[in-house]
Amino acid sequence: MPSGLKRDLGLAETTAIAVGAMVGSGIFILPGIAYVYAGSAAVLAFLIAAVLVLPAALSAAEMATAMPEDGGPYLFVERGMGPLLGTIAGVGTWIMLSLKSALALVGGVPYLVYVEPSLAELITFLAVGLALFFTVVNLVSAEGSGKLQFGIVAALFAALAWLIVAGVPDIQPAATEGAFDPGTEGILAATAVVFISYAGVTKVPAVAEEVKNPGRNLPLAMVGALAIVAALYAAVVYITVGVLDIPAAIEAGQLQSDGEGAVIALVADEVLGQVGVVAIVIAAIMALASTANAGILAASRFPLAMARDGVFPSSLEEVSERFGTPANAVALTGLVLMVLVAVFPIQAVASFGSAFQILVFILLNVALVGFREGAVDDYRPAFRAPLYPWLQLFGIVGGGYVLFQLGLVPALGALGIAALAAVWYFVYARSRIDREGAARDAVRRSVADRAVERTRELFDRGEPADVLVALTEGTSDAAARDMTRIGLDVSRLRGGTVDLVRFESHPHRVFTAHTDRVEPAESPFHQWSDDDGEAPSWFTDRPRADGAVEVDESDDPRSTDLATESDVADVELPLEPLRPDDPDRGRLRRHVVHTEDAPESVAEYAAHESHDLVLLERRSEELHRRLVGGETTRVLREVPCGAAVIEDRDFDGADEIAVVTQRGAYDPLKLLVADALAEETGASLTLLQPIPSDAPDTRRQAVEDYHRELVRICTVPVDSRVLETDDPIDGLVRFAEPADLLVTSVESRGLLGDLFGRPGDELVDRVDCTAVMVQPADEQRAGLVQRLVLNRLFGT
Repeated sequence: MPSGLKRDLGLAETTAIAVGAMVGSGIFILPGIAYVYAGSAAVLAFLIAAVLVLPAALSAAEMATAMPEDGGPYLFVERGMGPLLGTIAGVGTWIMLSLKSALALVGGVPYLVYVEPSLAELITFLAVGLALFFTVVNLVSAEGSGKLQFGIVAALFAALAWLIVAGVPDIQPAATEGAFDPGTEGILAATAVVFISYAGVTKVPAVAEEVKNPGRNLPLAMVGALAIVAALYAAVVYITVGVLDIPAAIEAGQLQSDGEGAVIALVADEVLGQVGVVAIVIAAIMALASTANAGILAASRFPLAMARDGVFPSSLEEVSERFGTPANAVALTGLVLMVLVAVFPIQAVASFGSAFQILVFILLNVALVGFREGAVDDYRPAFRAPLYPWLQLFGIVGGGYVLFQLGLVPALGALGIAALAAVWYFVYARSRIDREGAARDAVRRSVADRAVERTRELFDRGEPADVLVALTEGTSDAAARDMTRIGLDVSRLRGGTVDLVRFESHPHRVFTAHTDRVEPAESPFHQWSDDDGEAPSWFTDRPRADGAVEVDESDDPRSTDLATESDVADVELPLEPLRPDDPDRGRLRRHVVHTEDAPESVAEYAAHESHDLVLLERRSEELHRRLVGGETTRVLREVPCGAAVIEDRDFDGADEIAVVTQRGAYDPLKLLVADALAEETGASLTLLQPIPSDAPDTRRQAVEDYHRELVRICTVPVDSRVLETDDPIDGLVRFAEPADLLVTSVESRGLLGDLFGRPGDELVDRVDCTAVMVQPADEQRAGLVQRLVLNRLFGT
């Protein structure tokens, strides 16, 4: 998108901005503090921190060449992980950069006081004046800001090079012993403290839209600046610990007890004399000023980028026709900076910004993974980070550990900034944004790919499908016939068996002589069971005292009697007279189970007989017992295999079967059941899946691609419809109404569902056809967190 911003930052200016954003308090204040933590190993701490920053720098460089637009970390995280996290990264980084700039302006206090103690009273006024000056510079031109930055960095390097060269002869070898020892106690804590010294490396992408030839200059400037600053830090700190007796300086009151103070000025006094001290003080002021200048330049581009995306008001994206700079964004950033300098306790608040910067580094690495795995069509970086994804994983883990080392207070501060940004997003920005991140799309596609693979494996397995049709005393003859027909249709293609079992409930008997719950008529359990294991507790090998027949095993599948006793109702089986060569002969077995606890017996029966699917009748009266649930709910909770709840409405074959999913991907068992029923009835399938009416194109495309894979797996003709609707039940009812059979899911119970009902039940109640509600086996059911994630990825 044309922006009107000038591309006038070359490699030298871009590198200078990156170096200037890093070189500041890190080199002039932190060496003494790091020494208190790790002694001479403070040298190594600066190098380790640079290595931990490298993954984020390379990730940011790659994404910047693919998206050379102003916004930097905000833009990358927003496009990679979505607008919420993008807003958190953008607002937090904008505030953090403003805090760092404010800290830099007042961070020269120890050096000014070292030369002239009376200046301490004027520091706030001088800091506000410098903030105003750099704001004006950035308003006029980014090119002027870059050239000024280049001049500041050049002068800074000249002064520090003088200090390094002059200090080498004065190094005391004993003082530098262990400078590169990774086993030094406190080395990791020191690394955490100095980590923020390199934060500026990722600020260069914030001005990517103004960089000439960004595909070349951005990665070179960022990686080059990181290497230059790391070498500079190591050299200066090595000179510092080798020349200056830091414990003695703390003892003399020249440094504070935590090592904070004008430590580099003290080194200059040792090796350069008074003239050198003046030069280093000037260099320190220039370095801190360069940090402030680079901070304003980079920070002002975050409101610009967020305004373009609707996160901030549109006025902040306006570019000055005269100067070609985002004047309103720069002015706002400068105003925030001046308020921070004049009012707030900068050093305490800046530590919160440091913690948040580490979070942003972690998010940058995750965002790159999102882009790479998301297969974003227009993501074509001119530079690709090496060692993917191991380098990014290293950066994520290392950053997390460093964040932990910072302590509780900074971490809570970072979370506070994140919370404020999230509140702004939900209150102001959410209604103005209709995008999602590449990472979310990548996760959705990954979930869909796994679901396709699981479905294909289930269809290709070819194992017999044994079905238990569980009837109760309240099951009508019509429902029993339809349930049996559905069971036979499901099992027929796999050559499985169907057990038609009526579970008769009897009250609990106190006396043990009458506690046997099921007994065989002519043969014990093991004679008709293929399982040699332990029978369920309600099976025995002893006949009842009254001689009642509890189980009937007729060899004739056309028999209409479930049992021979008069207390067991006759049920006409839904089978036409079978020919001797009919494949259904011998596949249907009929039994009666007398039990005190029917739900428990159904679960035990299914477990012992290793059934693959249990068919239950949907009882409308149980829908009103939401909090306690009914017998069907208990069976669904306890049964170890898949289950299907049948809402019978005189099923008599089908021409069209509607297969619905509302939350996440299709369960493979549900699709297998629907495909088997369609195969046996000659019907076609229609896949119905609702998505929000304002869903981004990436979601619709991912769902459509997923459906196309399912069409290839099914053995019958399949149609696919992705419904864009704000009322998924209404949309599904409208498209499912013409179908002869509805196949949907048994929804997991939850408090809201118990109180107000579940959408799946409402859908079944509102259609006129027979419905089959499928629940997968226990190990395949999604947990609470997984259901929430799937609903966010696929659902409405």
